[in-house]
Amino acid sequence: MSQNSWAQAVDVQETTALSVQLDSSKKVQGLYGGRYTRGDVNANIVLEKKENGGRTKDGDSVDPAEQSLLYKLIRRSLVRNRNQVEVLQRDPTSPLYSVKTFEELRLKPELLKGVYNMGFNRPSRIQENALPMMLAQPPQNLIAQAQSGTGKTAAFSLAMLSHVDPANKWTQCLCIAPTYELALQIGHVIEQMGTFYPDVQLAYAIRGNRMERGIKLQQQIVIGTPGTVLDWCTKFKHIDPKKITMFVLDEADVMIATQGHRDQSFRIHRQLPKDCQMLLFSATFEDSVWKFAEKVVPDPNIIKLNREEETLDTIKQFYVVCKQEEDKFIALCNLYGCLTIAQAMIFCHTRRMAAWLAANLTQEGHQVALLSGEMTVEQRAAVIERFRDGKEKVLVTTNVCSRGIDVEQVSLVVNFDLPVDINGNAHNETYLHRIGRTGRFGRKGFAVNMVDSEHSMDIIHQIEMHFNRKIIEIDTSNLEEMEKLFS
Repeated sequence: MSQNSWAQAVDVQETTALSVQLDSSKKVQGLYGGRYTRGDVNANIVLEKKENGGRTKDGDSVDPAEQSLLYKLIRRSLVRNRNQVEVLQRDPTSPLYSVKTFEELRLKPELLKGVYNMGFNRPSRIQENALPMMLAQPPQNLIAQAQSGTGKTAAFSLAMLSHVDPANKWTQCLCIAPTYELALQIGHVIEQMGTFYPDVQLAYAIRGNRMERGIKLQQQIVIGTPGTVLDWCTKFKHIDPKKITMFVLDEADVMIATQGHRDQSFRIHRQLPKDCQMLLFSATFEDSVWKFAEKVVPDPNIIKLNREEETLDTIKQFYVVCKQEEDKFIALCNLYGCLTIAQAMIFCHTRRMAAWLAANLTQEGHQVALLSGEMTVEQRAAVIERFRDGKEKVLVTTNVCSRGIDVEQVSLVVNFDLPVDINGNAHNETYLHRIGRTGRFGRKGFAVNMVDSEHSMDIIHQIEMHFNRKIIEIDTSNLEEMEKLFS
């Protein structure tokens, strides 16, 4: 499988309990006569959409699990950041260890070879501090805050592979994730990392996998979703939870936002032995996540990857007054006609407006991509890849794309519709994430806001007050003025 492939294709109609033998030939087979095929997962996995999950009346948003999966698909390498790592130790008197190379971890040669084969040259910020704790003897519990793209999945995958005893043919490491697709993502990382470690096997506790009641799994690592994992531990007795020595709970913030997963996770946790090593990961550390983590992970070490504040220093902000909504499109065409733009992102509030705008820009001869929430995650990832590769120069999108997409060539962000909350006030966080798509990595960027009413002018004033930054009015029909302001 190529390094850019992101998961395996699963034919859930024809697959029984999956066994993945981790060897260089990538031989994959089903247990008890099941059939398992590889291929392009885009053609096989279609997410079940939640029609109104978290969506405002006329807006467009996505399920948090889908957003997490999207980040995993589009972030092919570690995110560049200067974030500081804060470490809170269970035992403050214990020496604080961190590593700058994978060799310092004294990994099995087969695993070190797998790490380098994946393209990791040195540990990421989160890996530098988390891996020594995860691999420590005696085992240490860990709660870690880390977003997608920071290397945390590779970190706990390496910890599981290092932890198991290949001679013991029973499940020793158990990892749960909120969705089927996210579980596959984790499994794919373990597969790649364990390419040269054939004695360790992996099974998937996911929907569609069935085996006879009472038959014990021989795979040392099991990845799955809470409901299926709970069934395998209790109802079907495929896993003896008392033999689990490492428990990983990934995407905790997404997990507890999903109905039923919190209780299922607690029920799994209660069956594990007291000395089982607990590792919990979450992109956010809200109060609800903390309360959940405290119940699941006793006496933890805590690692926070402090978010680097997105700076507005490299972004020039403007607004254009339009008498009516139709004038916004004329202003946009004028703007695009007089600027040398590498790539642009244009944000709309509704799917209908985004589709209308994309169609009209295409008619004007622009290379346009459209991104909105009714698309599957795989379709969205494909659109973003095309935009990142420069095959389209303009990306028209709703809020599904306001976070986490780093395209260095983006020099212009346009708020065709200003971001507002459910009460009609300025949504400052969304505004920051939107315009933060330009001015990346120290480059100069421009943000232009379309104003078509007194209310939207009030939104501009609210944004100015919140960020203490002046947003300059421009006339897109004045070419000379535009050239001065955008120089």
